Amino acid sequence: MSGKVVHFEIPFDDSDRAGKFYGDAFGWQIMPMPELSYTMVSTGPSDQETGPTESGFINGGMFQRSDEFPAKGPNIVIDVESIDDALSKVKDAGGSEVVGKMPVGDMGFTAYFADPEGNVLGLWENAQQG
Repeated sequence: MSGKVVHFEIPFDDSDRAGKFYGDAFGWQIMPMPELSYTMVSTGPSDQETGPTESGFINGGMFQRSDEFPAKGPNIVIDVESIDDALSKVKDAGGSEVVGKMPVGDMGFTAYFADPEGNVLGLWENAQQG
């Protein structure tokens, strides 16, 4: 399990307003993905296949605030080899599953958990490349 922070998520109430704000304030590239009900965010130079092309930053996403996405504030996402194994370890360590494993297109899988302090964080598992 890598355990690295690989992504962030920011909820919004108004997609256009949020995209304009982060684009204007920080120069982020905002890429709506209506088929996934999600907006990808590049915070620096990136390649669509490999992500960031220089060290020192991560990319993220934005989503409509709803019950489907349990984080009510910004969320960090942690890379794991297996979401099932990671959720088991989270529970053993005193955390809890908030949203179980679900597919994200053909890219991989995500899940959400709460730590013992009540913070909601995300997990990411890449799809197996065959």
